[in-house]
Amino acid sequence: MTRSTIAMIAATAWLLTAAGCASVAPIAAPPQAVEVPAQWGAGIDATAATPGPLAQWWQRFGDAQLSRLVERALQANTSVNSAQAALRQARALRDVTAAGLLPTLDGSASAQRIRTGSGSTKSTVNTFLAGLDASWELDVFGGQRSALQADEASALASAASLGDVQVSVAAEVALNYIALRNAQALLAIARENLASQRETLQITQWRLQAGLVTSLDVEQARTSAEQTAALLPALEKTVDQTSHALSVLVGQAPSALSAELGAASPVPAAPDDLALAFPAETLRQRADVRAAEFEWSAARARVSQAEAARWPSFSLGGSLGLVSLTLGSLIDGSSLVSSVLGSVTGSLFDGGAARAQVGAQQAALEQSLQDYRSVVLVALRDVEDALVALRSDRERLAHLKDAADAATNAATLARHQYASGLVDFQTVLQTQRTQLGAQGDVASASADVSSDHVRLYKALGGGWTPDSASVAAVVTTQATVRQATSSAAH
Repeated sequence: MTRSTIAMIAATAWLLTAAGCASVAPIAAPPQAVEVPAQWGAGIDATAATPGPLAQWWQRFGDAQLSRLVERALQANTSVNSAQAALRQARALRDVTAAGLLPTLDGSASAQRIRTGSGSTKSTVNTFLAGLDASWELDVFGGQRSALQADEASALASAASLGDVQVSVAAEVALNYIALRNAQALLAIARENLASQRETLQITQWRLQAGLVTSLDVEQARTSAEQTAALLPALEKTVDQTSHALSVLVGQAPSALSAELGAASPVPAAPDDLALAFPAETLRQRADVRAAEFEWSAARARVSQAEAARWPSFSLGGSLGLVSLTLGSLIDGSSLVSSVLGSVTGSLFDGGAARAQVGAQQAALEQSLQDYRSVVLVALRDVEDALVALRSDRERLAHLKDAADAATNAATLARHQYASGLVDFQTVLQTQRTQLGAQGDVASASADVSSDHVRLYKALGGGWTPDSASVAAVVTTQATVRQATSSAAH
């Protein structure tokens, strides 16, 4: 090996050491794009509440069926499975980029026979080759490290997006389950009132036979009963369709849960205590906010990658091989051939394409910042809306319960007084209609309060926590790249 070759190898090794020991920049956080209030503005002080863990918040409703459905959906829902596949893809792409920071080594072997001439001048020459080829593109200006940082941020964004899908699916299951139990409650109320109205119809028929009333009362009673009976098919349809929605959410055929959910059960009620957090803490607990953060970090790294692409690229290559005319002499070491190549490649004129690419990535960075700002504002609005709705629906439910009690008492008194001939039949009809409406309003308001709790839990983050596995994978990747490049350079 010549002195000049040794000098080239030494110089190249020094460059490799400098490039290999450089670390990948940490994931950056976006600037504060939205002023976060110190307290919630919905009349509920977060400092007065005891922040509690929201993990498995659905268990706070005390409904075993609801808990089972949520757990099944988190395992088998198609959207969750799709998000999991997207996360695996993002991690694989990150690993591909990380591999690009390391040298490549290829092996080859060949055998060739060449015949020349003809007749007495005919000759045959055999050639045998075996060798190794190595190459390494030096990341002098950090383009490859920026690409790795972008892919790492994208992988973290995919992990957060998976969490957001899981939170949304759990909330969707809970809301549909509450809607199912509410429809079953309304159906039971309608059937109970229908039975009462048919009893009233029987009473009016008896009084007609006794000559105490006219047929008008009978027809009015029949009309009221039939109108209530007409409500049953619509409510039964709602029960079936909601059951179908729950079946699809848990990854099964629409009618798979019909038997399991056929028996009526009360609407699940959440406890009155709230697990609130400060607004700033809530934003860090929301998967969609964290996903937007990572997307901004990825866009920022893409800008650095585009800027690095404007500068020349440096690469080192080398080969080590054996060439022989016979297979036996190929491995004796006498036919050793080696080479080392260092190269620099750069664009002399590209019409401004590289500069335009930087501008495009900077615009994408600004877009991601505005997307992040939008996500933060929506997150704050979701919590405020959920708190306002919960406060309003609680007050409405209290008044409706009092009204329903009064309507039930009025309907009972009216029936007794009509049987005694003290009131006319219009009074009975009016009190029955009022009772039916009041009972339905109470059931619906109770379901609204439960749904408000679900939306509040979702708005507060739904129990999502950063994927520790994803964060650990990023750290492992960076450490592996640093160790491998440093070892290869030395």
